Order: sequence, then C-alpha cells, then structure tokens
Amino acid sequence: MSAILDRAPDWLTARPIAHRGLHDRAAGLPENTLAAAEAAVAGGYAIECDVQLSADGEAMVFHDEALGRLTEASAPVEARTAAELGALAVAGTAERIPTLAAFLQRVAGRVPVVVEIKSRFDGDRRLTRRTAEIVAGLDAPVALKSFDPGIVATLAEIAPDRPRGIVAEASQDDPHYALLAPSVRAELSGLLHLHVSRPHFLSWRVGDLPGPVPYLCRRLGQMPVMTWTVRTQAQRALAQEHADQMVFEGFRP
Repeated sequence: MSAILDRAPDWLTARPIAHRGLHDRAAGLPENTLAAAEAAVAGGYAIECDVQLSADGEAMVFHDEALGRLTEASAPVEARTAAELGALAVAGTAERIPTLAAFLQRVAGRVPVVVEIKSRFDGDRRLTRRTAEIVAGLDAPVALKSFDPGIVATLAEIAPDRPRGIVAEASQDDPHYALLAPSVRAELSGLLHLHVSRPHFLSWRVGDLPGPVPYLCRRLGQMPVMTWTVRTQAQRALAQEHADQMVFEGFRP
C-alpha cells in the first residue's frame, strides 16, 4: 500500500523549473522532447512537462491538443496511437514525441520532474490513471499537477504518495475556459475546491502576482507556490518576492 504524503517535499522547489524542458527551437531543442529534458538535466534544472492521451490510452509528452503547431500532422493527439505519435518529427528535428514512460526513463531521477496532466474538464480520467500507473513505484522525484481540480482529487485517491498540485490563475482568459459556468470559473480562481482536491502545492500564473490566493496558500496553508511562466527580469523579481520557485522559459537562471 502506498504511503500518504502529508506535505510537498523540499525537492519540489529546490531548483528553478525549466518550462517544457530547457527548450530552444532555434537550436534544435523543441519543447517537451528528450533533447530538451537532457538540456535541463545538464543545466541542473528541474523539468516541467505536459501529457496528452493517445488513441490507445498512452500518456504522451506533448502540450497541445492538436499536432499542427509542432508537427507536419494536423490531427488531434487523441486521434493517433502512441506508435504513430512517436514516429512524428517535432519542429522539423530528429526529435520525436515521447511517451511519459520514456521521458521519465531518460531523466532517470537526475532532476525533479513536474508532470502537468492536461484536461478538458469533462470528467475523463483515463490520462490521469495512466499517468499514475507510470509513476507508481518509481524511485524518482516526480510530482503531478493539473488545472482541473477533479484530476487533482483523483490523484489524492490513486497516487497518495506523489506530490500533487493545482495550477491556477486569477482570471480565465484562455479559450479553454469558455464553456465553463461562471460558478466553476470562480471556484478555479478562488481555489474553492481545496477541501476536495487537497493539493500539496500551488502553481500560479506570474502575471497574477501578488494576490490573496497565493499569499494565503504560502502564509497560512504552508503550501509552496511555484509560478509560471517566467520569461522576463520583471517576472523573475515577482517570483522571487511572492513565490517559492519559478517555472521559467527563454533564459538560464
């Protein structure tokens, strides 16, 4: 039986976290690839990556719901099998879309990895369960997070030994939120689901710092706050003052 984790481990915020790996498309290191992971490891940074579900139920390291931005295909990720996705070149390089299992195997515990489980807020937990299966028993510093509090609540039940976090922001201006009821959006921005989701950490948008939600999480809830995505010196200053660690992109801390 898995142990129940009471609080976020210190390794979670010990190092700056490279957003989708230490990627540099111009240098042939596309986001969320094994090459970007290796670059982060070489720099001594933790890694943030995203997972989407393949047609055959595999967790694939890829950010977008559709393939068009980074590959020559245009279909949704979920329309292709893991083998088909793994054959696609990413951003015209030799890199391919990896499975989460292959990604974590390559990192091999050398630095922490924070996995964001993507969601459409539709109650589908197949990706959540597959991700939990992959990290089960893994002797490596791996944390899981999502924008979807339902996913985080599921992780509390099926992966109680893994650090879990909620990703949030003060307002929902992304088109993905358009179909959500105002009450649900208020719940997301105010973290009114904490009694159900029970996260160990908060991942909060840097443009929304400072704010009452991250302040209360840090000062009263003893919940570490990582902030995303830090790209400028001004954002880095906000992160240093109002968060415990940053998810960064486009520079080397």
